[in-house]
Amino acid sequence: MISAEETGSAVFRLDALESECSPRRPALRAGRGFAARAIAAFGLAAALLVAGPALVAPAAAQESHGPTVKRQDWSFAGPFGRYDEAQLQRGFQVYREVCSACHGLKYVAFRNLGQPGALGYNDAQIRALAAQYQIQDGPDGSGDMFERPGRPSDHFPSPFPNDEAAAASNNGKAPPDLSLMAKSRAVERGFPWFVIDAITQYQEAGPDYIYGLLTGYTNPPADVTVPPGLHYNPHFISGHFLAMPPPLSDGQVEYSDGAPQTVDQYSRDVSAFLMWAAEPKLQERKQLGFKVMAFLIVFAGLLYFTKKKIWDKVAH
Repeated sequence: MISAEETGSAVFRLDALESECSPRRPALRAGRGFAARAIAAFGLAAALLVAGPALVAPAAAQESHGPTVKRQDWSFAGPFGRYDEAQLQRGFQVYREVCSACHGLKYVAFRNLGQPGALGYNDAQIRALAAQYQIQDGPDGSGDMFERPGRPSDHFPSPFPNDEAAAASNNGKAPPDLSLMAKSRAVERGFPWFVIDAITQYQEAGPDYIYGLLTGYTNPPADVTVPPGLHYNPHFISGHFLAMPPPLSDGQVEYSDGAPQTVDQYSRDVSAFLMWAAEPKLQERKQLGFKVMAFLIVFAGLLYFTKKKIWDKVAH
C-alpha cells in the first residue's frame, strides 16, 4: 500500500528529473508564449491599419470643418517619382505671367533653374532670363542704393518693395511668398492617415492643396454671405473666404508645346513648379534613398548568412 506522502514525493522527484533533463523547457514555453502574443499584436495592428480609415473617417468628417483635398496624379509621386521637365517649364511660365504680379519667390535663385532635376535651362538661357529683372544693389561709393540687371546668382525679386506696400495693394494683407508654399500648406490628415502616408510615401499634400485651391473657386451657397472684398473658395485652408480673386482663366497663358490652355492644366503645372521650388532636390533624395535601401537589404543578407555559417556547427 503506497501512502499519499510517498506518491507526492515520487511526483516531485519526477518533475525535478524532467527539469534536469530538459532545462530549456521553461524557456521554450516562454518563447512560444511571446511568439503567440507577438503574432496576435501584429494581426491586431494589421486589422486596424486596414479597417482604421473606415472606422475613423465618419467621426473625423463630423468633427473637422476644414477643406478636403483630392489626391492628384503627379509624375513626382512615389519612391521612383521624377519631375516632368516640360511641366515645370509650363508651370514657371504660369508663375511669371500670372503669379509673379503679387507673389515672390525669394528662396529660388535664377541658377537653380538649370540644376539637375530642374527645368533644364542652360547657362545662356539663365543669364538671359536673369538680365530681364532689375535687382536692387548697393550701396555704391556714394552710399546710395542702385539697380542693376540680374545675375544667375541673384534670387527672384519681390514684386513689392516691402511688406507694407504689399499689404496696401492687397486689401491690407501681404500676399505670401511662394518659395515654400508646396511644403508649408497642406490639409491636416490626422490619424490613421499620417501612418498610412508613411507607408505609402504620400508627400504630395502640398501640390494637391494648391491645385484644389486654384480650381476650387465657385459660387457660394444660397445661405452664405461673402464679405466685401473677399471671394468664396471651399478649398481655402483658413476658411471659405480669401482676398485673392480667381487668378486663372482659360486661354490666359499661351503654351507653345500644345498642352491644353485651361484652368485645370495651368493649376497642375504651377502646382508642380511650386513643388519643385520647395523641394528642388527631390529626385536626388529619392535616388539616394533607393541606394541606401538596396545596400541595407544586401547587408542584412550578408549578416544572416555570416551568422548562419559561424554558428552552424555550434550545438544549441
